[in-house]
Amino acid sequence: MSQEGFNKQQLIVYRLERAKETPQDAHLLFDQWGSPGSVINRSYYAMFYGVLALLTTKGRDRDVTEALENPVEIRRSRSDLTVYLFYKQAGSDRWICAVAKRLNSEGFLITTYITDAIKEGDRIWPR
Repeated sequence: MSQEGFNKQQLIVYRLERAKETPQDAHLLFDQWGSPGSVINRSYYAMFYGVLALLTTKGRDRDVTEALENPVEIRRSRSDLTVYLFYKQAGSDRWICAVAKRLNSEGFLITTYITDAIKEGDRIWPR
């Protein structure tokens, strides 16, 4: 469901409802011998929806989406070649970093944070 047509409170409630419903999907998949990857995926998304609800309360959800969709720079982790760091400028001396992992042809958000510098790593997308 898109964000259009929702006010902030409705969006938070929607995301919290998804955070509560999605673990039930994981349990159904597990009980019906779904693939381990599918069970993990549903469990991950339960947490993801909860984090999005929290970010929405702070007005930061759009920043993370923009970092992933229109990064200024992308770096690949030197310690884990399946992890990518997406950077977006957040003021004159700050960056939003969205850390994502690509595994078995699926990608997922690991974490986001604000930093004062782009971290070392192999540059994938130059600024």
